[in-house]
Amino acid sequence: MKLSVIVPVFNEERTIQKAIQNLLRSRDVYEVIVVDDGSSDKTSQILAKLAKKHFHQLKLLKKKNGGKGSAVKMGLKHVTGDYVLIQDADLEYDPTDIPSLLEPIQKKKAVVVYGSRFLGPHVNLLFWHLMGNQFLNFSTNLLYNTTLSDLETCYKVLPTNLLKELNLTSDDFCIEPEITCKILKRGIRIFETPISYYGRDFSEGKKMNWKHGFSAVWTIVRLRFSD
Repeated sequence: MKLSVIVPVFNEERTIQKAIQNLLRSRDVYEVIVVDDGSSDKTSQILAKLAKKHFHQLKLLKKKNGGKGSAVKMGLKHVTGDYVLIQDADLEYDPTDIPSLLEPIQKKKAVVVYGSRFLGPHVNLLFWHLMGNQFLNFSTNLLYNTTLSDLETCYKVLPTNLLKELNLTSDDFCIEPEITCKILKRGIRIFETPISYYGRDFSEGKKMNWKHGFSAVWTIVRLRFSD
């Protein structure tokens, strides 16, 4: 299977080089599509050097800042692999976990696989982030009759055709619940597998805050009762 990895990036000069290099080392990664979402630090320069060196495997796209969702949608247009994985550029997720995500698909046990941060080893999360994640999981499980442990995980692997058919509209972090809710509404059961997680705090550049939680809840409810 050919796995394409979409990497939305915004101002990650401290971590972007290592994140991309880790992906390029993976034998399971067919191509890496990086979308620079209008970075204003040294991220763009670092990416330009990487793209020049790894032009055979790394595609670099640039756009004005519009949010994670807009970057993912732009990257999706350039995917040529059979399956897609979204990778944040902040080193919170470890590409060495990718084989465990692909295994259920390769064994034809699943169509969509999520890497759960709460089932595997992880650095302690910020308390209110944990509470927010648990509330989002509860809301989704209640409204969509499922038992997900990690709705907001970045590590989602699904067929390229399926991801394109979802007709994603979110431009911000709501892209995460939108993908999940639209998959569940299609009656597709999600397979979860443990992954490691090294969460950052705000001093290290974490961007999500309580406002994103409210937007995510609205997305979950809205999609449940829409056509």
